[in-house]
Amino acid sequence: MDRGHTTAVAEPEHNWSDQSWTGRINAATRLRRYLHRQPELTWQEHDTAATVRSVLDRLGIPWSVCAETGTLATLAPEAAGRHIALRGDIDALPITESSGVAWTSRRAGCMHACGHDGHTATLMAAAAWLKSHEEQLPGPVTLLFQPAEEGGHGARRMIEDGALVGVDEIYGWHNWPAIPFGQAACPDDTVMAGNGTFRITLTGAGGHASQPEACRDPVLAASAVTMALQQIVSRRIRPQSPVVVSVTSLIAESAETVIPEQARMGGSFRIARNEDYESVHQLIREIAISTAAGYGVEAAVEVFPRYSATVNHGAQAARMRDALAAELGESWMPGDLPLPIMASEDFSYYLAEVPGAFALVGAGEGRGEDEPCHSPRYDFNDRLIPVVTNLFARLVHAPLPQAR
Repeated sequence: MDRGHTTAVAEPEHNWSDQSWTGRINAATRLRRYLHRQPELTWQEHDTAATVRSVLDRLGIPWSVCAETGTLATLAPEAAGRHIALRGDIDALPITESSGVAWTSRRAGCMHACGHDGHTATLMAAAAWLKSHEEQLPGPVTLLFQPAEEGGHGARRMIEDGALVGVDEIYGWHNWPAIPFGQAACPDDTVMAGNGTFRITLTGAGGHASQPEACRDPVLAASAVTMALQQIVSRRIRPQSPVVVSVTSLIAESAETVIPEQARMGGSFRIARNEDYESVHQLIREIAISTAAGYGVEAAVEVFPRYSATVNHGAQAARMRDALAAELGESWMPGDLPLPIMASEDFSYYLAEVPGAFALVGAGEGRGEDEPCHSPRYDFNDRLIPVVTNLFARLVHAPLPQAR
């Protein structure tokens, strides 16, 4: 493999010499907290990538660069069984942290607010455990340390760079604070929604606030468009297809006595069925343009698809549910969780290429781990590291630890 250039940036406390299960989990937990202190944004994960590669070197696991800041590592490459890939994402978010934990981000305006530090550390714990049992793996296992999940289409770039070459099936997961610890979700079909964003520029005729009749008010039109877009969900899409349309910004800067020339709106939409993408796009355009026209205002609409819905394959989802049940016990499946989750994931790219499954694994325990992802108060629940490491071991048919 082309190993590229490694800069050893991991702190000395990352001691991976203890090959016991407890030693591996302790090292992964320290790694997680180190990564949390040193977050990096989408496509800027250079230090994170160097840390990942440095630890893989310590573990004696060959790796290759993939999609610049991504890393591929393969175990048992000559094994004859099915080739299974496991994925962890590595990027952070542009959020100022207020969690108060001892390992709070040291980088202003950047935070691991979605748990990708935990996903990375868990995949590294699995790497260490599987390396210790490499000769017992029935088939090759590829580990994908993926950049740019947060809107950067990192999975697509990883695929373009060969991440799935030879892979028969793939598995991934996301910590989910709204699900209690000890429970998880892995349906046969859609687990997370597809998403997209839109921008609407409304251009009218500005003037004095005392003479609205002499103006064509883009602020009034923007207010009407905001209300009208809610018809997409309530009246224009069949109720069997979950859709969310949210206007998230409205900018119409002006003085208090001046009606502006222009207003700019932005928002997001979520769809549970990929076939609803085009109809939602068209409805946003149609409603914005026609509503604005009723106020004498022109609307220019831009729609930007982001990720498709994350749709599990039935056989692989069943395998993952069996592994979750074995790991978490009989009450592992929440009875009242609405699915699909309307958040989005670029794991959808992988599932469009090879069979696989994606699970949401509960993190909530009534403490800080209950804060939702993308909250400035969020922190990953480190108790998930041994749970999902063992889940990965089950999925690739590796030996399981006797005690955890």
